Parts: sequence; C-alpha cells; structure tokens
Amino acid sequence: MLATIGSAALLGIDAVPVLVEVNTGESGVPNLILVGLPDAAVKESEDRVFSALSNSGLRMPRTRTTINLAPGDLRKEGAIYDLPIALGILVATGQLACAKLGDYLIAGELSLSGATRPIKGGLAMAVLARGLRRKAVLLPPVAAQEAVLVEDLLVYEITSLDQAARFLAGQLQLTPLVPPRTTAAACRHDHAPDFADIKGQQAVRRAVEVAVAGGHNLIMIGPPGSGKSMIAKRIPGIMPAPTLQEYLEVLRIHSAAGQTMEGGLLFLQRPARAPHHTISDVGLLGGGAIPGPGEISLAHHGVLFLDEFPEFKRSALEVLRQPLEDGHVTISRSAGRVTLPCHFMLVAAMNPCPCGYLGDPKRECRCAPAQIQRYRARISGPLLDRIDLHIEAPALSITELRSDRAGESSGAMRERVEQARQLQLIRFRGTALTCNSRMLPSQLKKFCVLEPALGDLLQQAMEQLSLSARAYDRILKVARTIADLAEADRIASPHLLEAIQYRSLDRNVFY
Repeated sequence: MLATIGSAALLGIDAVPVLVEVNTGESGVPNLILVGLPDAAVKESEDRVFSALSNSGLRMPRTRTTINLAPGDLRKEGAIYDLPIALGILVATGQLACAKLGDYLIAGELSLSGATRPIKGGLAMAVLARGLRRKAVLLPPVAAQEAVLVEDLLVYEITSLDQAARFLAGQLQLTPLVPPRTTAAACRHDHAPDFADIKGQQAVRRAVEVAVAGGHNLIMIGPPGSGKSMIAKRIPGIMPAPTLQEYLEVLRIHSAAGQTMEGGLLFLQRPARAPHHTISDVGLLGGGAIPGPGEISLAHHGVLFLDEFPEFKRSALEVLRQPLEDGHVTISRSAGRVTLPCHFMLVAAMNPCPCGYLGDPKRECRCAPAQIQRYRARISGPLLDRIDLHIEAPALSITELRSDRAGESSGAMRERVEQARQLQLIRFRGTALTCNSRMLPSQLKKFCVLEPALGDLLQQAMEQLSLSARAYDRILKVARTIADLAEADRIASPHLLEAIQYRSLDRNVFY
C-alpha cells in the first residue's frame, strides 16, 4: 500500500516542499530502503522510527518497504523526516486511516520513546504551508511556537508519535495554537547594559547615537581600556524596536539556523552578534554543504560587533564588502544556490597600533612605523570606505574614572533615536526602506539636497581627504541623520560639518 505525507526541506532560510512516499507489501526480503538523496542523519531515521513505533505500541512493517523523499535531486538533511516517515508507515500498513492527509504539512524528529524533539525552520515551513494552501502544520512544540506567527494557518503542537496518529485518525481533538500578542511596545530593555555606566567619551556617545539613528556603520579606534567594548555592548539597548515584519524576518533566519531568539516570542528585539576574531569565512558569511546563514545574516536588522577588527582574517573581512553594500549575500554550493538577507549595522573596534598606545599622552608606543603600517593595512581601503562613521576613543583620565557623575542613560538616548527613526519611516513611507543608511541614489537627490555653499564645502572636503564617490553618498546620508536628530527639515552647515569629521580615519589620513 502506498502512502504520501507532505513535509519540507530547508534551503537557506526558505523551505521547499518534500513528499515522503512510503510503499509497503513489496515482494522480497523484509527490509527498509530509503532513497531520495538522504544524508547520514536521514538514513539513521530507520532505527529511530522503528524504536518509536515499537515503544508507542504500534506495528512495524513486516514486508519490504521503500521510502522515497521526493524530489530525488534535492539533498535532504537532518532528522525532521522521522515523524512523517513514521506516519507514512502507519498509513501504508493500514494502522492509520486519514482521508485528509493532503491538508497537512508535517515535520519532526522522534526520540526512541516516540516523543518529538525540536527541529529548525518551523517558521519557514509554516510560510511554505500557507503558500501551498495547506490547512495546517503539525510540528514539535518549539517549532510550532514559531510557526504560529504566520497568519491564516492552523498550527498544532505535536509532542509524540502516538498523539499525532490519534489526532489524524480523529480519535483525539487538539486545539490549534493561538498567536501571541506581540507588538513593538513589547521590546525589552530592562536587563540591557546602560550607557549611564560609561565615563566620559562624549564624542563617542554622540557618534554611536548618530550611527544607531540612521543605521550607519561605525568604527571606534582607541587604546586598550578606553571603553570601546563597553560602549558596543550597550548599543543594542538604544536601538529602536523592530517592526513586526522586521522581527519575523529575523526570527525566520534564526529558526533556519536552529537558534531561538533570547526572550521568546513575546518580546520584539533586534539581534546582536559578536563573533570572535578566529571565525572562519563560512561562519561569518554563511555557507556549508547545504548553504545556511552565517553571522552577518543572524545580525539582520540588528548589530554585528567585531572587536579587535584587524585581528580578523583578511579573507573574512573582505567578504563583508558586498553584503555591506547590497544588504544580501548569495552563496552557491553543489547542493544549491541561496540568497540570504543581511541588512545589519556594523560596529567595529580596534587599537591604533599593535601595542595599542600610539598617541597616548601617558604611555609610550613601542611599535615601529612598519609594524603600524602592516597592522592598519589589514583593513583594506574598500572596506573602510563602507564604514560611515570613524571615531577616536581616547584614553580616560583618572579624574574621569573617579567621577561619580553618571552619564546620560540609554533610555534618553533611545528616545531621541526612536524620534529620528520615526521621521525616517514617514519619509520612506510606501517603500521597503526604514532608515537613512539604505537610501538609493534617487532618494539621495530628493532628501539630501544641499545649498550651493554647502555643496562647495563638501567638494573641498572630498578633495582634501581624497574621498571616493561612495564616501560622498555616505556623508550625505549621515548628514541627513544628524539633521533628523535635530528635527531639521533640511541639511544645514553644522550637520554637514559633523558628518565630514566622521571620515577622519579615511584613506591618506588613516594610512
């Protein structure tokens, strides 16, 4: 007897349909044959499924059984096919009768006892099921809690093989999950580190506020102990809450990577990633035998902090260039070609030299000029060109460290950031843009108009600093953000001058 169960496979962050076909009663030696380009984890499903059937009081097939995972040219990975294979066996052996199997998309890993275990990609599978006009999805608890965010789809939380079989047979009634009430106001900052802990560094705090307000990339350069890492760790606390659509995109990426966003589904929050400088190119960009998201995609709509910037491998840094420009990365492998979103805010921190004390008024730098040159040359000009704000973080004085005066809180900074972002949402209404850093050339011409005198000022700065055309556009975007923080309709001289000074590490000055 032939049984067909609808399931899915993950390709990047998207799910593609997979049919699990089970045919029993074939002549020959009783055994199980699994075909359809399965990986090792899928091949091992035979032992898990048979143990789950036995421990659930169900009968295993006693004839030759063939299981096909279609389409046959798509490589299948993971243990997500355990549940549909087990249910297919029950249907094929006559132990389960369900006339509406075509209404469901089913996935789940089984333990030897028959209980379900978490799988990745629940949200992507729900999106696929809705696109295929399936009535409902049957998923393990964690995946089901992600899938319930998809509208116009019934989501059933399955905890065991026995429960799934009795539900499909009509012997058990299950209540579909109810979507949580998730709003932008639910963004949680209670436990985030506060900028009030930062001593001094007013110029850096201002640059951070400008960067977050417009979604601009930022690099901080300063000696050890100047507070660069402390400041970076507090940036997520002043970022505005994502829209529900942005959060669904973030959750979809994390779900495909098998990660659950901290705080659960009730709190809208932006991701913050801080990989170590030993990370590989694939770990940063994404990839693998079956391409999956890397750190830059996991930081989508959030912040990616790269501490000790020059210590990252040159090849790893260079792969950032195209994603910083385009907001997406395309990865091609033998198993397929996927495009992953990666609109993130890059925050980098570095020392001015290998020993860290170049320019320090109290400590002598021990580095030779050639060492300093090699150290800074690890960051290429094209990569630096894509970083909007360059700011120096000088060493703090003892007086500043001993001061009991608290700095401005993250809450006050976040309020100004949110006001500026609201202006940008109004400006870009009807488009996919949400912040100034993503403006297209046509929008630059419309929203970043300069008076003739300001145009001459910018031209002079471009010539003196030997800046590129890309830097010209980025200066205009930063100036527009500074004007938004000042609630100004047009870019004025103070806004442009401040934006220009944030290019102080560029090109011939940096090298």
